[in-house]
Amino acid sequence: MRIATGALGIVLMAVGATLLATGGQIKDVALWLAGAIVLHDGIIAPLVLGIGLLLAAVPARGAVRGALVVAGCLTMVALPVLLRPGRPTNPSALPLDYLRNWLLVLAAVAVLTAVLLLARRLWRRVPRR
Repeated sequence: MRIATGALGIVLMAVGATLLATGGQIKDVALWLAGAIVLHDGIIAPLVLGIGLLLAAVPARGAVRGALVVAGCLTMVALPVLLRPGRPTNPSALPLDYLRNWLLVLAAVAVLTAVLLLARRLWRRVPRR
């Protein structure tokens, strides 16, 4: 399975390179790739490592890590809409207030994590037979 997945990846990279060479904007792709490397290696990776070090001393770090992973995934999905320049020309394309809704979903993740941690704490205090 690993060999098949690797072969498929190589084929897809070859298709992408061919499309880029025959009509793509090489400068734009190179700029995007450089930005992705700087963003990941300069901001995201150190931030995640720092948060991981801070969470090492937290007793409920598993639930907190899970909540942070969910919040990070939600942020990555919402980021293109949150960073869009201006209003869309077609208001029915993005009719909702995405910033408010993103913040509400993040608050819901935080509240559900707190409820889970509280339920675990209360469950441990219940006497067993």
